[in-house]
Amino acid sequence: MKLVVFDVDGTLVDSQAHISKAMRLSFERHGLPAPEISQVRSIIGLSLLEAIQKIVPEGSKTLYKKLIDTYVECFISLRESPGYEPSPLFYGIRDLLDRLSISGTYLLGIATGKGRRGLDYIIESHCLGDYFSTIQTADNHPSKPHPSMLYSTLDETGVFSKDAVIIGDTSYDMDMGEAAKFHRIGVSWGYHSSKIMRPKSDFYVSSPAEIDGILKSIWNDT
Repeated sequence: MKLVVFDVDGTLVDSQAHISKAMRLSFERHGLPAPEISQVRSIIGLSLLEAIQKIVPEGSKTLYKKLIDTYVECFISLRESPGYEPSPLFYGIRDLLDRLSISGTYLLGIATGKGRRGLDYIIESHCLGDYFSTIQTADNHPSKPHPSMLYSTLDETGVFSKDAVIIGDTSYDMDMGEAAKFHRIGVSWGYHSSKIMRPKSDFYVSSPAEIDGILKSIWNDT
C-alpha cells in the first residue's frame, strides 16, 4: 500500500475567510492592528503559536497566549453564529478522495496545523471520516515544517517513507515532506504562490484531477 497524506487548510478546504476573520477579531479585541489578508495567508498551515509569532514577532508569551485563546473563542463563536457555513471543499477534492479510497492501492492520511477540535468539525461537516487511516494534528506535534506528524503517519500505517507522499499548498508542507523523505506534490489552489511552491515541490498541480496520474507515475503503477 502507498500512503497519501493531505494538508487541510488550503488543500482540502478553502478556510482562509474564516481564519482571517477570527484572526482579525482576536487582534482587534486586544487593541492591535488587524493583520492583512496576505499576512494571514502566509501563516496558514502553521500551528497557532508559530503563526501568531510570525505576525507579531516582538510579542510576549503573555500576549501570544491571549491572542491564541481569543482566536479560538472567536472561531468557535463564528461557527455557532446563525447562517454560518463550514469552509467549503475545493472543487474536485471529494471526487479525488473517492477515487483514491476505492482504488485498493492507497491509504489516506491528514497532517494539519489545525487542532483536533477544529479538524473534527470539518470532517463531520463534510462527512470525511471514512476516508482517512491516520490523522495528525497540531495538538500532539510540533508545528510544521517539523516532520513529526509525517513520522507518525508512517508509524500508524506501517508504510515506508519511499511509499508515501504529502500533498499540500504551502512551503511548510513541502519542507515537512522533504525532512521526512516523502514525495511532495504542491497544489496551486491554496495559499502560497507558485513562485514559492514550484521549487519546493517534486510535482506541482493546478487541479485535483491531475493527482491520480502523478501518483501512478511516482511508483510506476499501471
